[in-house]
Amino acid sequence: MLNKKPRIPTPIQIPEKLSFLQGFRDYLIAQTVSPHTRNAYLSDLIQCSECHNKALIDWQSEDIADVLLSLTQQGKSPRSIARCLSALRSFFKFLREQKLRSDNPVASHRTPKIGRALPKDLSEQDVEALILAPDTSTALGLRDRAMFEVLYACGLRVSELLNLRLELINLKQGYLRIVGKGNKERLVPLGQVASEWIERYLAQARPSLYKSATDYVFLTQQGGIMSRQNFWYAIKRYALQAGIQAELSPHTMRHAFATHLLNHGADLRVVQVLLGHSDLSTTQIYTHVAQVRMQQLHAEFHPRA
Repeated sequence: MLNKKPRIPTPIQIPEKLSFLQGFRDYLIAQTVSPHTRNAYLSDLIQCSECHNKALIDWQSEDIADVLLSLTQQGKSPRSIARCLSALRSFFKFLREQKLRSDNPVASHRTPKIGRALPKDLSEQDVEALILAPDTSTALGLRDRAMFEVLYACGLRVSELLNLRLELINLKQGYLRIVGKGNKERLVPLGQVASEWIERYLAQARPSLYKSATDYVFLTQQGGIMSRQNFWYAIKRYALQAGIQAELSPHTMRHAFATHLLNHGADLRVVQVLLGHSDLSTTQIYTHVAQVRMQQLHAEFHPRA
């Protein structure tokens, strides 16, 4: 099993007027809450406090109701509002444990119902256009083409792609060894086309990007490790270049990988294993995407639709 250090996000900067949130941050650390969740909670509490004049520490149930209404009027999604409520629950629990409050003003507020969000569908033609967009006569273009080929061939998470190391690639047998969420390891078939592009990138482009000792596969122009932001900007730039109108996300290629496999008759449990999902219900969302796509095609092309 490969041990790797997860990337720790930069701590949220707490405004001076909300300095009491530092104690809440320390409380979350003591509760072993993850850095990502700590940042999310603190960010939500700072945002909530900006919606109301009254000091956050003195809020009552009606103050919370006013802020939730304000967030709704701002167009915040039910998921965002639910996360704000979760942050508030944790904050007021902290105040009660510190004997700073005896009541719970969040108790009367229910978490809004969160609908099941379907991944954004990208057609096979759009995927092809995106993959072909990079200029492979340049080192960076060749790197990006290889990255897109691997993403679509393997259905990796962006973090899995960016953390890919040379020792995890087996070009002879045509697979990648991926360490995903929860440090769970899986083998993913690479496919001939993706294997050829990785081989070409490693031989022709990576040596010119390599500046210091590192075994990460995909490097920046400065020889460092690519960030999610780097990759997201690249996706958007190439989509614009390719004339793709569909809405994209950092996991666009992963969603396309799963949906297109199911469209072509792949077994759901095989897709589950390839994606690294521990629960089949997580994978089942892609069957809904495939069904929606089939209904659209039927409505568009069937003479009696």
